[in-house]
Amino acid sequence: MKRCYYDILGLSKGAPPSEIKAAYRKLAMECHPDRNPGDHTCEVKFKEVAEAYDVLKDEQKRAAYDRFGHAAFEQGNGRTHGSPFDFAGSFTNVFDDLFGEFMGGGHQRRRQNRGGDLRYNLQVTLEQAFRGHRVEIKVPSAVACDACGGTGAAQGTHVEACPTCAGHGKVRATQGVFTIERTCPQCHGNGRIVKNPCKTCNGGGHVQKERTLAVDIPPGVEEGTRVRLSGEGQGGFNGGPPGDLYVFVSVEPHPIFQRDGHDLYCRVPVSFVTAALGGTAEVPTLDGGRAKITVPDGAQSGRQFRLRGKGMPVLRGGGLCGDLFVEMAVETPVKLCKKQKELLREFQAAAEAGCQPECDSFFAKVKEFWNAKA
Repeated sequence: MKRCYYDILGLSKGAPPSEIKAAYRKLAMECHPDRNPGDHTCEVKFKEVAEAYDVLKDEQKRAAYDRFGHAAFEQGNGRTHGSPFDFAGSFTNVFDDLFGEFMGGGHQRRRQNRGGDLRYNLQVTLEQAFRGHRVEIKVPSAVACDACGGTGAAQGTHVEACPTCAGHGKVRATQGVFTIERTCPQCHGNGRIVKNPCKTCNGGGHVQKERTLAVDIPPGVEEGTRVRLSGEGQGGFNGGPPGDLYVFVSVEPHPIFQRDGHDLYCRVPVSFVTAALGGTAEVPTLDGGRAKITVPDGAQSGRQFRLRGKGMPVLRGGGLCGDLFVEMAVETPVKLCKKQKELLREFQAAAEAGCQPECDSFFAKVKEFWNAKA
């Protein structure tokens, strides 16, 4: 007469799944055949523990067992109903449940590996970064072979399970009470072998191919911005998904504008006459337009004028833009003729005290410095 599955695991009928699993692991470790070589009693107990766990871990089987007992799985031939308990298969499951989380998941068929990611460095102009830009790039990468569909096998043939590991990708060796699992040396973990390799890809399942892709650069893109193209990287292996392509954007220096975040800076030369008397100066904007600034009389080099909304668009900012800062640089005239020089000397002679306040303030401080050192 069969023993009660709950008694075998030392549990009560209402035990939660976590307790069932913990009890099973403890007992399976104690009576594992590798730990008790030649002990027939432990082998029988191990079979009982595995059979009990096989039923109680499954919600439907457990519900049927709780209602009808062992009769729920018995037929005229004495075998279990639906899917008879198989000790050989259960032994593998026991091993995986006990050691799988330490050895990468235990019993596996063909491992599907995701393809590698690719990086592409793209350089754009400041104008392209301002307006947004669509550019086509050519990317060399490994893609699935069309001739074999990525299997690596020649047309009309198929991939076979590795005979060394039976398609698991791993082999196991017992050393005393320990069972060691390692990558299969024949298939290198793929779980498959190609006896008749595809001539196009030489059995690799991939070929090098240059693809043309369109990349949309959004307005306001900054230096180092990364654009991700999903699924455009290297092809996957054994039916695995492809990797991604990451486009890293760099922005070329501009001859007129300098960028700082969302703001732009521009240095504009102004004649010393305009700076002294006041007037207007025309400055460029990055969108190709022009703007005028009003220069007050007596303006000095380094003075900044702010043009709101004339800077870079804020990336995904809903139309917001930074500002344009115009820095005035008063230019000293060169290559003066004799008459111009005479006029400047007359101007200097007629200049009254206080018309050059920055100069007067500086030399007053210098005089105090020299007197303090005397």
